[in-house]
Amino acid sequence: MRAIVVEEFGPAEVMRLRELPTPDPGEGQLLVRLHAAGVNPVDTYIRSGSYAMKPPLPYTPGGDGAGVIEAIGAGVVGWQVGDRAYVGGSVAGQIFGLYATHALCAATQVHPLPGHLGFEQGAAVNVAYVTAYRALFDRAQLKPAETVLIHGASGGVGLAAVQLAANHGAIVLGTAGSAAGRNAVAASGASAVFDHSEPGYLQEIRALVGEKGIDVIVEMLANVNLDHDLSLLGKFGRVVIVGSRGRVEIDPRQTMGKEAAILGMQMWAGGDVAVQRAHAHIVAGLKSRTLNPVVGAVFPLGDAPKAHDAVMTSGHVGKVVLRCE
Repeated sequence: MRAIVVEEFGPAEVMRLRELPTPDPGEGQLLVRLHAAGVNPVDTYIRSGSYAMKPPLPYTPGGDGAGVIEAIGAGVVGWQVGDRAYVGGSVAGQIFGLYATHALCAATQVHPLPGHLGFEQGAAVNVAYVTAYRALFDRAQLKPAETVLIHGASGGVGLAAVQLAANHGAIVLGTAGSAAGRNAVAASGASAVFDHSEPGYLQEIRALVGEKGIDVIVEMLANVNLDHDLSLLGKFGRVVIVGSRGRVEIDPRQTMGKEAAILGMQMWAGGDVAVQRAHAHIVAGLKSRTLNPVVGAVFPLGDAPKAHDAVMTSGHVGKVVLRCE
């Protein structure tokens, strides 16, 4: 098998394509022949050594993938060799091991991929959709007819959140910094889309929602936007922080009269039960075609450093994916 290997933490160039032995599945495990792997911002933080959780070196990055079942270990039921699947992590770790042509996975990490979706789309599912689901439903408790703002909606998590919220019956607003991004957000189900690179976009949002304000904001860049988010919330409004790249100063009084809430979240922090509940909802949405993963840039596996640069570039649309051939 071929895999990207990180032998020391550092810049993107520390990632190297290597030949490794192909593992055999043990009890409760499956070997997946990966055709695509998703790239997430968290992958870059881990690779740089700046993330709180550091895998033991050497390691293979990647927590998103899609392919076919190649071998099945003892005790695994419900799968056959050749079945298509999307993958959430490997036995090496929840967010490690998938920048590779093969991955050894626990049965709970493997989920059915409907035939109408390509493998690159399958590699765009796990982190993006589980994160979006947990932000909207586990943390914000989003209800139909509520207004939700996806602040930074053109990336993988943002587009997943737009689709999930729109399918739930919410009124969805989104922001994006490019015309291509705004078009993708609108196509995914947003009722209105704003250019967050324009100085007056917050006033445009306030004019649209009026005194009622916004019920839920899903925030991808809290260190820039959180204080502004609080000013947009209505009574009992909630901001869910999905991403932040630094510290921020806010005025807490903006939460008081509204009894608003700032909610942190992390994809895995709710435990395995919460993650599996999210996957059950997502698989149903993929099968019914109400969820449609959006893929942006695609790179060969050996160009993982370029993919890491791309996922951290402002304005990219949809999921960045590696082709594992």
